[in-house]
Amino acid sequence: MIYLGSDYLGFKLKKQLITYLKTQLHKQAVDLGAKARVEGDDAIDYAVPVAKAVVKNKNNRGILICSSGHAMCITANKIKGARAVLGYNIKGAELARLHDDANILCLAGHFLTLEHAAAIVKTFLQTKFEPIPRRVRRLKKLTALEK
Repeated sequence: MIYLGSDYLGFKLKKQLITYLKTQLHKQAVDLGAKARVEGDDAIDYAVPVAKAVVKNKNNRGILICSSGHAMCITANKIKGARAVLGYNIKGAELARLHDDANILCLAGHFLTLEHAAAIVKTFLQTKFEPIPRRVRRLKKLTALEK
């Protein structure tokens, strides 16, 4: 399952990406808020529900959008099991999945066009983690930090 969330500054891009996910990638997307664009709402209110939903199943993914992506990323990473990354470009999203098994992609609503964001999302969702020994070892160390 793919869970999405945004504050008011990422609201427009989130709605566009939900349409893209459903029509172009044929993926089921669940919008966990905001349900309306409310000036001044807080990223934390949407990052937490998305991160909690993502960590319930290792196959789940999340997409969070605010103005820069930073607030969403910082917040999501407070949830045990969340591995949120900032999706600044296509190659970065690929490496986040391939090397670090990232499960949440945070996007900058102010700086990405729909086309660029869609390409980043597509790469993030289609790239599989490559579990070579050193990467698995790193993930075990990260998991140990959460205890």
